[in-house]
Amino acid sequence: MYPWMPEAAVNSWTFAAFRGGRLHQGLDIICNDGSTVYAPFDVTLHGKVTVYTDPNKAAINNGINLNGAGLCFKLFYVRPDKTSGSLKKGEKIGTMLPMQTVYPGITSHIHVQMCNKSDPTGYF
Repeated sequence: MYPWMPEAAVNSWTFAAFRGGRLHQGLDIICNDGSTVYAPFDVTLHGKVTVYTDPNKAAINNGINLNGAGLCFKLFYVRPDKTSGSLKKGEKIGTMLPMQTVYPGITSHIHVQMCNKSDPTGYF
């Protein structure tokens, strides 16, 4: 379905859904803990993302800022192999973090969020 991310599938956790009283401002893509995450298109890496301030969530407190195909977006819950430079479509970005250690029983996923917080669904 997604040749650039063969170990993943788009989840039904849609953009703009309310979860626990807060607005979900991204798209969740199912991805098993420890899976390899690939570049969806040619991208430039623009630094690490800190997802949480809660030290109890340190195991999944990582992500990456990316630009590519005219888009600016962030991937949460990914340990990037590097945080600067460029990658070609299909090259490894990093590894899915162990979401089950923080949220046992949750469907492990990568959270994709546009820098301007618009809906990323059409791009994935």
